[in-house]
Amino acid sequence: MMETDTCFTEVDLKPEKFEDIREEVEKFFCMLCDKEMVHKIALVLLEGLSTACVDNTTGDIFKSSGTVASDIRKKMLEYLTVRCQSFIAETLILGGRPEDELSDQPSDIISDMIEDFTGLKRNLLTKVSGWLLSELREDRIDDFVQEMELNSFWLLNRRENIARNLLMVVDSMNEYHCNMKFKSEAELEQHRLQCGSRTLLCENEGCTAAYSAANAEKHDLICPFKRLPCEQKCSEILIRQEMDKHCITVCPMKLVNCPFYSIWCKATVPKCNIKQHFSDDVRPHLRLALIYLHKGASTENLRSRAERIELESVDRLLGIQSVRSFTDAVKDLDSKLEPFKVEKNHQLIAEDIMKDIKASTSEDSLDKNTVKPES
Repeated sequence: MMETDTCFTEVDLKPEKFEDIREEVEKFFCMLCDKEMVHKIALVLLEGLSTACVDNTTGDIFKSSGTVASDIRKKMLEYLTVRCQSFIAETLILGGRPEDELSDQPSDIISDMIEDFTGLKRNLLTKVSGWLLSELREDRIDDFVQEMELNSFWLLNRRENIARNLLMVVDSMNEYHCNMKFKSEAELEQHRLQCGSRTLLCENEGCTAAYSAANAEKHDLICPFKRLPCEQKCSEILIRQEMDKHCITVCPMKLVNCPFYSIWCKATVPKCNIKQHFSDDVRPHLRLALIYLHKGASTENLRSRAERIELESVDRLLGIQSVRSFTDAVKDLDSKLEPFKVEKNHQLIAEDIMKDIKASTSEDSLDKNTVKPES
């Protein structure tokens, strides 16, 4: 039966071995840690424990992950204590991060340590079978993580306490915790009010994120609940996570094709400016409508006709927003002018000439191949 976290004493956590490392200097050291990194390491601890328990009991009919969790947790913390002491020794000797540590992220360093521990706890079945690569294994690990959380087996605040100790050990470059030293407690407290590692809570309504002060600007750039003016410059103020939906659906400044697109107006205008576009571009729309009505005619041929309609009757076209109504109105105005004779443009004339040439060539060929009757 898996025990709850209330039975897990501070002795079991063994923080004292980490405390000994900084016992002499703790009194006036800041030691505030990056909130997000601490949380990430706390998650790694729970996932690592779940992995070790599942791999240790797979195929065993006498043990389950829950029955070995307390014992494996204790051994995992003891293992991490030894590994961290080794890490400190290597850091002091080498004057920096151990060479075999490829990642700068403390969570990755701790994860690698835990992975080594879980390798030691695998039973024979998991070592010789394809268990390690199976999806069932991943499912069981996730399920046991949820089971431990539901049963309050290893509370988050306890894991975060351990995570802080681990972080201060493996963060040899002091990138994720503050190690500044002060001569008095008053100086220390004054510093902590401004320390880049102090925890802040997001002030945006609906956001529950907690982060270090040094990451405030980074969070501000991605916070889904930050209120922003519309990216398309409409008057709306909305939260970041709703921006995309607003811009492609209801935003009045959303770019749309001109309704006269079907008669070759290729303009894209803000949705709220469509009426203004109709008014401003009535003359270009008139010429496009004439070209549409007199297919085959060039702009040159239609220019004088368009100019007459603009001069005499353009007011009739103002305010019409339907392509069909506009085209019908242009057709009616055009019919009141003298009949229009289409003068084909050069390309069409050239095409007709080529057709005549081909037809003539075909007739000559037919005549040569025809046998004339003898007289």
